[in-house]
Amino acid sequence: MTEQQFPHPLLARLVQELSYPLISNQADLEAFIHRPGHQVLFCGGDTKLYPECLDVAVILPELDKAMQGTVDFAICARETDELMKMRYGFTVWPSLVFLKGGDYVGAISGMKDWVIYLEKFAELLNSPTSRPPSVGIAVTAASAISCH
Repeated sequence: MTEQQFPHPLLARLVQELSYPLISNQADLEAFIHRPGHQVLFCGGDTKLYPECLDVAVILPELDKAMQGTVDFAICARETDELMKMRYGFTVWPSLVFLKGGDYVGAISGMKDWVIYLEKFAELLNSPTSRPPSVGIAVTAASAISCH
């Protein structure tokens, strides 16, 4: 485990002590997301730029307990930040990306109150899979075109 992967002990604890799988490359991601059932990827981002990822790191084990084994959690290493952002279309760090059998369901971005997490988890666990939102450049018309 490198400093780049876990610049903070709270993130390292999730993998080292609590045994959450570490997603550090495309192969790790593919192996994890193609498990049956629901998966949640914790994409924390840079702890210096997004210190609220440390708050999510603290409550993640509590969310895991609350889900009573119905969800598999994994921690995304820093070097996967761009891969995760592009693949799953979130733009806010930290994000919890929900998948079902490898297919996208949704995401919870930023730090939330406990009740909001529980509500969103229940909602996303009962939602159908969908296409992830895309991250890209907004396209706007330079001038209005009239067909009259």
